[in-house]
Amino acid sequence: MSKTNEIVEEELKVEEGNGIPSNKFHYFCSSPYVVCLAQKMMAEAIGTYFVIFAGCGAVVVNNLYDDKVTFPGICVTWGLIVMVMVYSVGHISGAHFNPAVTLTFAICRHSPIKRLVPLYIIAQILGSMLASGTLCAIFDVTPNAYFGTIPAGSNGQSMGIEIIISFLLMFVISGVATDSRAIGELAGIAVGMTIMLNVFVAGPISGASMNPARSIGPAVMKQNFKGLWVYIIGPPIGTIAGGLTYNLIRFTDKPLRELTKSSSFLRTMSRL
Repeated sequence: MSKTNEIVEEELKVEEGNGIPSNKFHYFCSSPYVVCLAQKMMAEAIGTYFVIFAGCGAVVVNNLYDDKVTFPGICVTWGLIVMVMVYSVGHISGAHFNPAVTLTFAICRHSPIKRLVPLYIIAQILGSMLASGTLCAIFDVTPNAYFGTIPAGSNGQSMGIEIIISFLLMFVISGVATDSRAIGELAGIAVGMTIMLNVFVAGPISGASMNPARSIGPAVMKQNFKGLWVYIIGPPIGTIAGGLTYNLIRFTDKPLRELTKSSSFLRTMSRL
């Protein structure tokens, strides 16, 4: 039994001893673990909401109002909103805002959230759907103003570029956010600038999603599922590869022979 559960049980016994009916549901809802979990979920949902609202909102405004935002403006908007939200809630939930990043962190063991992965992903997709719904309610989103991600060329081309840019994103995140030698205060800037650069390069081809939640929200709200599978499969492949690759070059003072003794070399590297 964990220390938190022991405290809760003791409090229940005290109330029962005083003749006060115990309310286990009340204690469960007010336990530090549940409160902390709720805070993390809210941070992920709110962070994802504003990332999608600002980034996709720039796309909608640009399409509806004669390219006034411009393509470079859209790229900068995506980078800035991610940077802002990382600094806003990163200390609460880790500021993933991306199911692919959450999954990779769990696989690479950089964060004790393995049991929380489904909840994180639900919160992220919910935030994306709410933001997409808000944009649909505010603007008259015509087919030409659609703010989701659709392959401009073949699905294979978009899949390839999504894997590459997601690899780069996770490689940078692993370097600035999980390595103790990096300057942690610059993590938000580095991640935001990486997203901005990726949108510059891949935006006209695949929409530069890098994030299944970013593509699922608009697709569900506008019932446009063309090529959606590319954005559900591609980014996780890229982020997992990027995270594992950074683990391979992460500094360690252990000799190579010791590292390769384990039955799983990648498992060992993920613990460094």
